[in-house]
Amino acid sequence: MKEIIVRYAAFTAGLYLLAFAITLIVVASLGVTPISSINYVLSLNTPMTLGTATFAFNVLVIFLQFALISGGVGTRKDVFEILLQIPFSFIFGIFIDINMGIVSHIEPSGYLSCIALLLLGCLLQAFAVVIEVRSNVVIMSAEGFVKYAARRFHKEFGKMKVIFDATLVITAAILSFVLSGHIDGVREGTLIAAVLTGSLVSLISARIFTPLQLSRYI
Repeated sequence: MKEIIVRYAAFTAGLYLLAFAITLIVVASLGVTPISSINYVLSLNTPMTLGTATFAFNVLVIFLQFALISGGVGTRKDVFEILLQIPFSFIFGIFIDINMGIVSHIEPSGYLSCIALLLLGCLLQAFAVVIEVRSNVVIMSAEGFVKYAARRFHKEFGKMKVIFDATLVITAAILSFVLSGHIDGVREGTLIAAVLTGSLVSLISARIFTPLQLSRYI
């Protein structure tokens, strides 16, 4: 029981850190991560906050996951795994709005400051991902969608992830142009975050977490 509590606590902490990292990347104003691109565009062009838009997007992705495991493809374990995403997606949306309030006063003074803020956000995001993975509690909706889509269409997870991220960015760019007449949230920072975060996750997991053997605690 104690181990389960520790795992859920670690996952929630990782979720909060991820939310904080995302808000830092938003404040950097160099483009948001692919997974946040549509949510960010919606928050700019509708009454929804970024947290609310993120939750709405996650709910949509959750329904899409159910579609992917329909027709006898999925198991009871899959259904439970997807349902568990709902409360954590709601908590994640709240964390994002809380952190948007915390970082809203930050105004980078120049391009180098924006880059520094973006890199800090990517680093914290990578730490958050490693904590979430090591806690082994639940897979979040975006990764869950990629997992089930890869299984349904017999594709490699990595290749499906690239397709998924590219689709999100293109959709966000089109949606932004339709709603506002220009493109918001998709810039060089989007590419930097997409490329850098994965590398940082691998580095942190192999060079920091493994030597410290934190997997014994989370």
